[in-house]
Amino acid sequence: MKRKSGKLIWLVLPLAVVAALLTVKHGDPGKPYAVEKPKSGPASPGADGQADKRSPDHYTAEVRKYAREAHVDPTLLMAILYNESDKPHDPELERAWQRFKPDAAFGIANMHKAAFDETKDGRPFEDRRWEDLPDDPALAVRAAAWYLHDLARQLPSDRTSDFSRSDLLALGYVAGAGNMRLFAKGTKPGDTAASYLRRLHGNWSKAQKALEA
Repeated sequence: MKRKSGKLIWLVLPLAVVAALLTVKHGDPGKPYAVEKPKSGPASPGADGQADKRSPDHYTAEVRKYAREAHVDPTLLMAILYNESDKPHDPELERAWQRFKPDAAFGIANMHKAAFDETKDGRPFEDRRWEDLPDDPALAVRAAAWYLHDLARQLPSDRTSDFSRSDLLALGYVAGAGNMRLFAKGTKPGDTAASYLRRLHGNWSKAQKALEA
């Protein structure tokens, strides 16, 4: 979804900064802060080498369910989750990063607070909070599905670009509805949006196979 900047910083952020954010003085100096474990949702990957429980591969059932609920293409939703999976989705790490960068996105679908709050209005999850997303991947999938639904309603009927409907919705997811409408009218996407679309195309067959499994 739309990110003003900084997504790639996850790839270069020094580990020392992350470690510092996850540690506070609590009693004895240097003692790690005891973060409460998630009350729901799959557990975070542990040191025992267990599989990443927040990989999109684990949420094909949710993708099918909520894509159907929101009347969106499940392959598009799944491919977007693969696009967003380059960011670490550990709940403690996400909250630590959010303290460092308050406008950061939450959850496996990388949703910002304003977008989540707008999307949930009148929806089955309207009583949920954006802060729940790191601990509840299913909620993140559901919110992303409905966000795509809302983007689809904003697509102009007189599109002049060569982009497909799925292309435009993906561009709207990363760049926002306003830019999506401009792209639909022929405006050329910038480097970030164009890169996102190339990765979506690269993840498309992967998403199809995951949903067929």
